Amino acid sequence: MNYSDLPKIDLHCHLDGSLRPATLIELAHQQHITLPSDDVQTIKKMMTAPPACQDLDEYLQCFSLPLSVMQTEAAIERVSFELFEDAALENVKYLEVRFGPLLHQAQGLTLNQIIGSAVKGMQRAEQQYDIRGNYILSIIRNMPEDNIKAVLDAGASYLNQGVVAFDLAGSEVAGFCQQYIPYAEYALIKGYNVTIHAGEQGVGQNVYDAVTLLGASRIGHGIHIKNHAQAYQLVKKQHIALETCPTSNIQTKAVESLEQHPAGAFLRDGIEITINTDNRTVSDTTMTDEVRKVVEQFQLTEAEYFAVYRMSLEHAFTSEAVKEHLRSFIPLDY
Repeated sequence: MNYSDLPKIDLHCHLDGSLRPATLIELAHQQHITLPSDDVQTIKKMMTAPPACQDLDEYLQCFSLPLSVMQTEAAIERVSFELFEDAALENVKYLEVRFGPLLHQAQGLTLNQIIGSAVKGMQRAEQQYDIRGNYILSIIRNMPEDNIKAVLDAGASYLNQGVVAFDLAGSEVAGFCQQYIPYAEYALIKGYNVTIHAGEQGVGQNVYDAVTLLGASRIGHGIHIKNHAQAYQLVKKQHIALETCPTSNIQTKAVESLEQHPAGAFLRDGIEITINTDNRTVSDTTMTDEVRKVVEQFQLTEAEYFAVYRMSLEHAFTSEAVKEHLRSFIPLDY
């Protein structure tokens, strides 16, 4: 397989984890922010998580530097555009990007300005490249809940015009779903799709709860259903797609190695998996890298790769017209 030429779909990618190091330096200069260094390689190292972090929390520390420069409309729009540009140049045909609007208010931007800037950057890339996309609004679990409905209200004016879903992200603790039931219900009433980070850090019950209590139709990561029979059967029976991110999962110690990642076994047992980057910069990866790793590790045939591609497009939070466009890249043999 020529991994570069394969059409790709990425359903789980974070905006603030995918900022170009050179762009971070430029934005810092423009905004008069002092950086520890102006050397691109030094900054890149600070933005990239180690191959094996102690845990998810150590991985998440890499986001503070990018967030420091993503507090203006122009910066958010630029980072959004460049992420879609980078993805398009490696033949990603559809990309869903998630970000936490509440993390971009340090300089007084309104939620509407923040969401609007991200969507504007994406739409500019769509006009220049053969890529389609949407945004997912993430709520960070360790932040106060006071403004969650305000985020959903602000995003509602962009629903199906650049914004498509609600997400919960950040450090994962057992039983977190219960406290977010009112917000998930509010999102569903508004017309949002729901995808939840769950089952990343060893708690399969969180996946079960995300589906049954929060109405999730996709799960971010979800790999620890392997240790929870009830969650496993629920995901399989209800065709809940898992947004797997192999490189990230190794870095955060969700799994010890790619060999131990359950993606291959899941796929062959009928679990609907997708392959994703999570964070292009923090994980120092691309969709081409992720696809190559999964295909080679689990010895997937080309037909199996296109089965994953088809699962990704069918579970994408997008219009039927876009899905039909994405289907056009599947060879007639498959």
